[in-house]
Amino acid sequence: QVLLVESGGGLVQRGGSLRLSCAASGSAFSLWTMAWYRQGPGKQRELVASITGDGNIDVLDSVKGRFTISRDNANNLVFLQMNSLKPEDTAVYYCNSPLGRDGRWRWGRGTQVTVSS
Repeated sequence: QVLLVESGGGLVQRGGSLRLSCAASGSAFSLWTMAWYRQGPGKQRELVASITGDGNIDVLDSVKGRFTISRDNANNLVFLQMNSLKPEDTAVYYCNSPLGRDGRWRWGRGTQVTVSS
């Protein structure tokens, strides 16, 4: 079982930036597509951005041009650079490897992102 640890969240004002990190245990990390998800208050978890092992990226329309996903396969890390943050980006952010509509592995604790207006 892969362990996932997210970090980097915090409280920022509208227009601010944050960089989230996700550390994954285990081997063969580069083989897995990785993704960032978020779950806002009273909302279902949604997939925000994904990146394949060789760097192909897909991003939710509402964050295009503002969020950038990247990965460091040598160190089993995935990042989410978030710029021009909006209050509607407020959520707990999680990383995982997509499997259908769910994550492949047990969900970590996530990291809270709060954007004030």
